[in-house]
Amino acid sequence: MTIAIIGGGLGGLALARVLQVNGIDAVVYEREPSRGARGQGGMLDLHSKTGQRALREAGLIDRFHVIARGAGQDLRLLEPDGTLLLQEDTPDDAPLERPEVDRADLRNLLLDSLPAQAVRWGHAFACADQGLLRFTNGSSAPYDLLVGADGANSKVRPLLTDARPVHTGHNIIELGIPDVDHTHPDLAAMVGRGNYWVLGNGQSLSAQRNGDGRVRVYLSFYDTAEDWFATSGIPFGDPAAARARLVDLFSGWHSRITALIAACDDTILPRPITTLPVGLTWPTTPGVTLLGDAAHLMPPVGQGANMALLDSALLGLALAAHPDDFPAAVEKYEREMFERTGAAARQSAQMQEILASPDASRKMLAFFQPG
Repeated sequence: MTIAIIGGGLGGLALARVLQVNGIDAVVYEREPSRGARGQGGMLDLHSKTGQRALREAGLIDRFHVIARGAGQDLRLLEPDGTLLLQEDTPDDAPLERPEVDRADLRNLLLDSLPAQAVRWGHAFACADQGLLRFTNGSSAPYDLLVGADGANSKVRPLLTDARPVHTGHNIIELGIPDVDHTHPDLAAMVGRGNYWVLGNGQSLSAQRNGDGRVRVYLSFYDTAEDWFATSGIPFGDPAAARARLVDLFSGWHSRITALIAACDDTILPRPITTLPVGLTWPTTPGVTLLGDAAHLMPPVGQGANMALLDSALLGLALAAHPDDFPAAVEKYEREMFERTGAAARQSAQMQEILASPDASRKMLAFFQPG
């Protein structure tokens, strides 16, 4: 039986690794030409019962602990006027319930755990027909099971459902301060070792310490249109002017907070937020399934990567338990995945509503300190 995985992100690589641990070969087809072809984004917090569970099944939990940052669990929650509502500092001996890890480091951990021939770079999926994959480079390959792990804009998803991601009214701009401890030690001390979160009325600013010394800054604008980036007056082609415009958009916020925006470098990335319908399902189809964002794209509030990794582990275990009956394995996997990720998507949507609410900071404080 030939298993073909489309997408060399965390989910696709984790599936290949879990299969390998269980004596099953698979091939990952990735459209990028090499592992270093593009940046992999910021930090992830891996939860003990989901993302970390997957790494245990992959035999990688000890190596994960080497690259994980327990201090990344630190949290500071503020109001726009600078009022500190909550500060949680993680003791050095605290259990790693939700440690942060650099996405690139985690991807490299998974890649290094696989044989070189397990990943085929430069293979962008074009179509699949009657057990044959076709790629945009003109090559083809046979398969018995096709797994779409190719993210939000999955090219495999249309084989199973007509559902498409839709804009949520949430737009994010990503910026960054490199080598913050040396370039801006005052801001480094303010942000701390983990996450710094300021929630306002329809806007938020989050700053996240990365393992390479960079602080990534995310500016969120809720209840905004899909074309908001074009109508916002932000001159993305002129980074200095764009930063000035962004500071203006946060007028009334404390100057210590907007100083984070002014200190950023020329990396300014607009990110519209889209999701798939909550509770999306499809009829089990022989020979094809999905995992991660391809299956259940949800708001970026900490669930997506964890669900993708657990999808991979549970699909791999189901295939190992039914090596001669892939349809039965896929049916078992999808039944559990639909229920689990549907619940996670509903929770993520509720969190998104809190973040977009007029009193988001107080609601979030109640979330972290119930009662």
